[in-house]
Amino acid sequence: MNITSYFSKDLFQGKTVFITGGSSGINLGIARNFAAVGANLGICGRAQDKLDAASAELRELGARVSAHSADVRDYAALDRAMQRLKEELGPIHTLVCGAAGNFPCPAEQISPNGFKSVIDIDLMGTFHACRAAFEQLKETGGNILFISAGQAFMPYAFQAHVGAAKAGIDQMMRNLALEWGRFGIRCNSIAPGPIEGTEGVRRLVPEGSADKLKKMIPLGRFGTPDDIGQLSVFLASPLASYITGTLVVADGGQNLPGSGAWTHLIMAEMAKAKG
Repeated sequence: MNITSYFSKDLFQGKTVFITGGSSGINLGIARNFAAVGANLGICGRAQDKLDAASAELRELGARVSAHSADVRDYAALDRAMQRLKEELGPIHTLVCGAAGNFPCPAEQISPNGFKSVIDIDLMGTFHACRAAFEQLKETGGNILFISAGQAFMPYAFQAHVGAAKAGIDQMMRNLALEWGRFGIRCNSIAPGPIEGTEGVRRLVPEGSADKLKKMIPLGRFGTPDDIGQLSVFLASPLASYITGTLVVADGGQNLPGSGAWTHLIMAEMAKAKG
C-alpha cells in the first residue's frame, strides 16, 4: 500500500523528523514513509555502514537526510547530533524514539549487565532523546512517537528485561504528554506486533515456527514496516492533533487472546532447538 494514495506528498514538506535507530527494521520503514510525504530526515545509529545504506535509500526517495553515528546511551553525543541536524535541516518537528535492544533469555539467566543494557538502550535512551529534543520540539509545537511493544502490557516468557523497559517507556510517554502538553507537544506510543523481515522477528521467532505463530494472530499475518510507518505518519500529522498520551497497539490482534499459547509455542520450539 503506497502511503501517497492516502496522504499528500507534501504533508510534511519543510518539517524535520528525527528517528533514533533509524537505519534499519521498523524504524527505517518509518523513515521511508515520512520521506514519501516530504519530510526532511535525521537518523542516528551505531553502525556506520547501515547509516550509509539507509541514507542512500532515503535520498533516492527524494528526502534530505542527515545521518549521525550516535549511541542513545550517550546523552552528549545525541544532543550534538540534534544540534547539527537543526543547523542542516531545521528544528525537529517529530521525534521517533525507536532505538532498542532485545534478546530472549529466561529471567533466572539474565545477568545484571544484560538487564541493565536493555534498560539503558530502551528506557534511558528514550529519555535522552526526548530531553535533547525538547527545546526544538517546543519551538515547533511538535510531537514524539515512542516505539513500544506488547511486552509492556502483556507478560511474555524470556522478556522480563524488555517488558520492564517498554512499560517504563509507556509511562514516561504519559507523563511527558501531561507535562509538555502546555508547550503544544504531543506524545504517543505505538506497540507493534511481530513485523516481517526485522531483527526482532529473527531473534524472537524460532526458525520454522512463523506459520504456526501467524495462525495465532486474528488477522493471520505478521505486520510490515509500512504498517507501522503509515501509522506513524498519521499520529504525527494534523489529522491526529487532538491525540496525546495514548498507546496505539498495531499487532493484528496478537495480544487479544493473551500471551499463553504464543509463549508455550515459543518455549517448546526453543527447547526443541536446544535438543
